[in-house]
Amino acid sequence: MSATSHDALPESVRALARADFGEVARRFTDAGFAVGLPARGVLTVRGAAAAEDRASVLLSVGVHGDETGPIEMVAHAIEALSREPSALAVDLMLCVGNIDAIAAGKRFIDADLNRMFRAERGDLAGTFEAGRADDLIAATAAFFEGAGARRWHLDLHTAIRGSRYPRFAIVPQLIEEGARNALIGWLGTGGIEAVIMNPASAGTYSYWTAQQHGAAATTVELGRIGTLGRNDLSQFAAMASALHGLLRGAPAGQADTAPIVFDTARSIMKLSDAFRMAFGKDTENFTPLSKGEIIATDGDTVYTVQHDEEFVVFPNPDVRVGLRAGIMVVRADR
Repeated sequence: MSATSHDALPESVRALARADFGEVARRFTDAGFAVGLPARGVLTVRGAAAAEDRASVLLSVGVHGDETGPIEMVAHAIEALSREPSALAVDLMLCVGNIDAIAAGKRFIDADLNRMFRAERGDLAGTFEAGRADDLIAATAAFFEGAGARRWHLDLHTAIRGSRYPRFAIVPQLIEEGARNALIGWLGTGGIEAVIMNPASAGTYSYWTAQQHGAAATTVELGRIGTLGRNDLSQFAAMASALHGLLRGAPAGQADTAPIVFDTARSIMKLSDAFRMAFGKDTENFTPLSKGEIIATDGDTVYTVQHDEEFVVFPNPDVRVGLRAGIMVVRADR
């Protein structure tokens, strides 16, 4: 396994990267929890007795196989929790997304898994990741079935490019206001500097759980991408601390600085192979552009900045035709 060959890699991290829950599952089982393995790469841990006020928390990592930092962070968190299992105060689902891509040290096998959580997949329907998404959709539905009102989904990622705000999150606009505000507040305690409100699905796992299961769900970018075993774990310290408290039922507290909130001005869709961006795909997230500037061209279609100032996020001209090639956002407080 090329992505996990580093000699100093702790066994707990190595095990999570290959979705081996054996030792962790045994510890929770021995402590009296109801433990399940509903799909490859999925572990569920529930309290033995049903509790309507018990939160249900889904943690997903490795949805992109080359984003290994969150795997390390969560492996350490779950290993520590499994050694004091009585501290677990939520029903937990742990999902290792694209196990095969992690093993290969690749972002995906055939196509982006985080575009597969949708009813219609078009020419992506026959890909490896489409089948994997079906497994995760079924396991997720089973986890949230009968769950109480407090439902969380944290889909943890790292970015492939630099960012003016290295730690940021995308939050579906459709989440109920109280739950959405609580989520944004909690994200601030986890060191998240900016939040993008997302009005429409791009096929992401977090939007699916918000839309289909009423979860307070978010895609969280936790800094720069790195190699398994060589990640700078200091960039995850605040999120690791917030996660520690969430899983143990501790009050969220208050962030020193609240995240800056951005609204989505529009998604930039790749309509054809003629699509060209006006800047490089390595452009930093949240790079500002002024009204009238060209964002991209696609044949006769020209995307230009409509507001006095917009910021580009996730610019990627190499996506497949029909998918989102970037997001333009504006400050919500202006």
